[in-house]
Amino acid sequence: MAGLYFHIPFCASRCIYCGFYSTVHPELQDDYVDALCRELEETQRSPWQLPENNQPTTVYLGGGTPSMLSLKNLERIITYIYKVYPHADIAEQTIECNPDDITPDYAHGLHELGFNRVSLGIQSFNDERLRFLHRRHSAEEAITAVQQLRAAGFNNISIDLMFGFPEETLMDWEEDLWTAIALNPQHISAYSLMIEEGTPLYRLREKGKIKDLNEETSRAMYDKLIDLLEDAGYEHYELSNFARPGFRSHHNSNYWNETPYLGLGAAAHSYDGRRRWWNVADIKKYIDGINHGTPVRGQEVLDISTRYDDLITTALRTREGINLNKMQAEYGHELYHYLLQESKREIDRGLMQIIDGHLSLTRKGLYISDDILSNLMHV
Repeated sequence: MAGLYFHIPFCASRCIYCGFYSTVHPELQDDYVDALCRELEETQRSPWQLPENNQPTTVYLGGGTPSMLSLKNLERIITYIYKVYPHADIAEQTIECNPDDITPDYAHGLHELGFNRVSLGIQSFNDERLRFLHRRHSAEEAITAVQQLRAAGFNNISIDLMFGFPEETLMDWEEDLWTAIALNPQHISAYSLMIEEGTPLYRLREKGKIKDLNEETSRAMYDKLIDLLEDAGYEHYELSNFARPGFRSHHNSNYWNETPYLGLGAAAHSYDGRRRWWNVADIKKYIDGINHGTPVRGQEVLDISTRYDDLITTALRTREGINLNKMQAEYGHELYHYLLQESKREIDRGLMQIIDGHLSLTRKGLYISDDILSNLMHV
């Protein structure tokens, strides 16, 4: 099992909170897709590939805004996947979309190309908050997009939401959640608004034009998120992710379960179990490097301590946590006993638990997960 990730960095405009690599040069789309296909094909003749005999079972187009690509360019990518992996049995094929890019024809086109999961970047059902984020769509367009995808045959729709806006109230957030539940998507990802250095949102805070939401309200919002979605039948399977039974994101679970994945495109990252490597975060340098056979990449060979830290920051995000028997077999007695020793105080404080041989966070521990994970790291 493995995952294929394609980074599609095009955006019509940049949202004020986004720290991901993106570009507002749509005229490069054809050349970029050419380079993606060439990179995918050439990885099979180079060290930059999945472990031997490891066929992809998930495909994920993320961004940026993948739905800015034409159906023709999307078809070229899908065709090349099966050209390179003719025996691939891909169970989950996801594309991230902006709601305002969805039309009946585009939705049907995506379905015909084999996409069976759509992740909609809705963020909020409040038009004022959408304008604050510089999102292109309205709340009404978001609801319409879900309906159009369903009409096109999609029965696996995920929506992204955000909470913790400056001056947002708990009632505001609850209204967003009830609207999301009424739409009945199969999957919901919900994130606290993060103010990352270098973003326009960060600069607004530096100038004193906005303030962080107070910690008490933010925690109450996370409580409300968990309570309402679990009461509505969603499984809280990862810190920020909720799914109807059988609808967890298989591709994203690869990242949390140490499954190899291959990332294609500018700024995309890959992992094969012993190395991480990544492409340059510059679309023109990426295209030129691929076209001339000299891709611009960085690489890190992972020692056992780094792999342990990766395990802490990924597996402990999940409901199941860390399988201690498997961890001991793969990481050795020293790191196994280090984990048990360091986690004991968290267990004593009611922040972690061991159930059926798995170490995981308790509900109480979810609220300070970053601090707990940092305390358990080795390097």
